[in-house]
Amino acid sequence: MKRPSIRITFVIITLAIAAAIVVGALVRRAAGRELREAILAELQPVALKNCTFKRFGSANDGGYLMCENLIEPLDAAYSYGVGPNDDWGCEVSRRYHVPVQQYDCFDPARPTCSGGTFVFHNECVGDRTGHRESRFFDTLENQIRKNGDTGRRLIIKMDIEGAEWDSLLGASDELLASIPQITMEMHGFDGPKILEVIRKLKRTFYLVNLHFNNWSCTSGAAPLPAWAYQTHWVNKRIGVIDPAAPVPAPMSPLNAPDSPTRPDCQLRTSRPEH
Repeated sequence: MKRPSIRITFVIITLAIAAAIVVGALVRRAAGRELREAILAELQPVALKNCTFKRFGSANDGGYLMCENLIEPLDAAYSYGVGPNDDWGCEVSRRYHVPVQQYDCFDPARPTCSGGTFVFHNECVGDRTGHRESRFFDTLENQIRKNGDTGRRLIIKMDIEGAEWDSLLGASDELLASIPQITMEMHGFDGPKILEVIRKLKRTFYLVNLHFNNWSCTSGAAPLPAWAYQTHWVNKRIGVIDPAAPVPAPMSPLNAPDSPTRPDCQLRTSRPEH
């Protein structure tokens, strides 16, 4: 007579576990959506009265928008994540006659630039100094200091496949305040550090350009259209915001799909200016 009772108890426990799993998944899904909505709310580019955009580097993947008229005077440029070529760094070096300090510990290739000056460092940027397996990492602050560039006028390009979050969290507010412009590709949509870093940057910089990489389009990042996005940041010391411009600011037509053959996936509110 006890066996039916045992079976019923087992069924009840099984259903309770299944319900807990479903509820847990729904809670995680809701929390993920809430985080992505918060990230999107922070990624609202503004228009500056004194920014003239120019695209530096490649026509597609490898090209980055910067405020051309706010670059000079310039002492050095830093390119984080280069691979076998660095079109951005080459154009900057040739145009402004400055050395480009390159950092990449994952790709041993040494990019070249006819008419420009590259200084390649076989190390990566991170939140602390030391080896991780066979690769050496150092902080943004240490790398700038070791090159004798502390206090000098720098611009930074960063495309380091998700390592930007820890690297920027580890950078002091004082260091960030000394940098006029940072252009970077950011990666990810499901980590709390993302929101923390974006808010940290916005204390010092204006976000003036947002463009999603169409190699990374995915509905899983909604309401973001992709998991990788190019951003440009201008220090509030030099940027003059245009209060009459809409927020988010219209996307510059100088942006271009990273892949010219794949469908694009920009935000509906970011339409090119005409």
